[in-house]
Amino acid sequence: MWCWHHWTGCALVRMANIKPGMQLRKHDRRILQAIAQSHPEKSGVFKSDLDKSLPRVLEVQAALVRLKQLCINDSFEETEEKWLSSLENTRWLEYVRLFLKHSAELTQWMYNKNISVILQEEEGRDLSCVVASVMQLMLDPHFRTTRGFQSLVQKEWVAAGHRFLDRCNHLGHSDKEECPLFLLFLDCVWQLLQQFPAAFEFTETYLTVLYDSTRISLFGTFLFNSHHQKLQQSQDLASNGSLQCEGKCLELPPVWNWSLQFTDKDLTLFNNPLYIGKSVSCVQNGTIKSFKRPKKNFSSCICSVYTVKNGRLSNQPDFFTRKNSTTQRPSRDLELNESLDQYVERCFRDWFSKPLDLHGLILPCLGSPHTRLWRQCYLRWIPEAQITNGGFISAFHQISLLADNIETLQSHLRQYHHPLLTGSPHVNKPRMYFRNEEFDEAGMPDYFSSSFPYSPIGNLCRRSILGTPLGKFLLTAARMWPSTETLANED
Repeated sequence: MWCWHHWTGCALVRMANIKPGMQLRKHDRRILQAIAQSHPEKSGVFKSDLDKSLPRVLEVQAALVRLKQLCINDSFEETEEKWLSSLENTRWLEYVRLFLKHSAELTQWMYNKNISVILQEEEGRDLSCVVASVMQLMLDPHFRTTRGFQSLVQKEWVAAGHRFLDRCNHLGHSDKEECPLFLLFLDCVWQLLQQFPAAFEFTETYLTVLYDSTRISLFGTFLFNSHHQKLQQSQDLASNGSLQCEGKCLELPPVWNWSLQFTDKDLTLFNNPLYIGKSVSCVQNGTIKSFKRPKKNFSSCICSVYTVKNGRLSNQPDFFTRKNSTTQRPSRDLELNESLDQYVERCFRDWFSKPLDLHGLILPCLGSPHTRLWRQCYLRWIPEAQITNGGFISAFHQISLLADNIETLQSHLRQYHHPLLTGSPHVNKPRMYFRNEEFDEAGMPDYFSSSFPYSPIGNLCRRSILGTPLGKFLLTAARMWPSTETLANED
C-alpha cells in the first residue's frame, strides 16, 4: 500500500509478508523494483521488518494491563520512588520510545538519503499503522494540523483496515486479539506534542477525546475491522428489522462530527494557542508574508535494497535482475560499514545542530527523561495525582488569554482596514476556550486542576465524566445508537 511520498520522490510503502515460494519471491522482486523505478533518480529502497524490530502485539497489550493496574492502585503515590520504578517496569514507556526511535530512524532514510522505505509485517495493518503514521507526522507539517491529522487517521488506520473491532475487543469475544495499538500511536503523538508544542494545531485534549471515542460504540469510525465489514454489518442490521433505519443500511455517524458530542465552546479546547501555522498570513510593511518550504538538493543515486543484519547496514546489490537492468551500484555517500546506531546518531546530531523549522522535519529526543507519562489520559480519575490550581492547565490558561488578546487586536486591525468584514462569523469567532472577557484579574478559577477538563467540578474523587464539560452528551446521545451488545447479538 502506497502511503506517502516526499516531494523529492522517495516513497513510504506498507506491505504484508510474502510467503516463501519461487513465484511469490518473483512477485516481491517486481514490487521492489517498481518502487525503486518510480523514484525520479532511480533511488534505492530500505526494507524494515517490523516483526523483528518492534515488540509483539501481545507484549504491548501486557504492558498496558500492567500500567492500568498501577494507575488504579489504591495506594497510589506518585512522589514515591517505588511507584516511579513500578511505572518503568510496566515497559509501556519503553515501548513508546521504541516506536518513536524506529520511526525516527526510518525517517532519516527518507529525509537525508532520499531513499524509499518499505514497512513490512505479517499482515501489514497493525505495527505498520503506528510507524507509518508517526513517520508522516515527523516529515509532513500538514498532518500536524487538525484536518491533516484526521485524514492521517482515516487513511492509515480506517481505510488501511486496522482491526478496531478485534483490537479494541468491542464484542468481548476474545482477549487474545485485544491490543492498544491506536492508544500507543496517540501516546507517541503526545510525546511529540510535548517536545514541539508550537508545531501542532491541536491539543492533548483532542488526543484524549479521540482515544475515548474508540471505546464508545456510537460511531462507525472505530467500530469495525474493515470498510467491507462495516457495510456488511450495516446492511444486515437494517435488513433484520431490529433497528429502524432510513435506507438499505444503518448509517452510524463518523467520530469526526464533533458537534454530536460537544458544544462550540467545548470544541475550542482542541485549539492549541501555541501553534504557529503556515496558513496564518502575516502583514509586514503592507505586504503579506507567507511560508515557503525550503528545497533541498540530493545527490544520492542508489539503486539497491537495504536491510539491517546483525545491527549493521547491508545491501543486496544483486537483488534485481541484471539483464537489461538500468540500476546502478550503491553510491559511496552511504557507508555500509557503519552500524545503524552510529548512522542514526550522526543524523540526529546533524539535525539538532541546525535551527528548528516547525514546518519541516521534527525529530524527538529519545532519552528516558524526555519520555513522560501521559497524565491527562492515564491519571485523570486519580484524586491523589491531581494538582489543584496547578499542572499544565495553569500555563495553558495564561497562554490562552494572551492568544485571545492577540486575536482580538488582529480582529480590530482587520476591521479598521476592511470595514466590510465587520460582523463576519468567521472573523469574530473565538478560537480560545479561555477568554479575557470571562476572567478577571483574580486568577484561576477554583475548579481548575491538573486533570482539567476531566476532573469533575468541586469533587476530585468522582471517577465519572458526568459533570465535566466533555461528558454532557452521554446523557442523551447514548440512547440514539445501538450498543456493542446489539452488534454482538446480530453477529
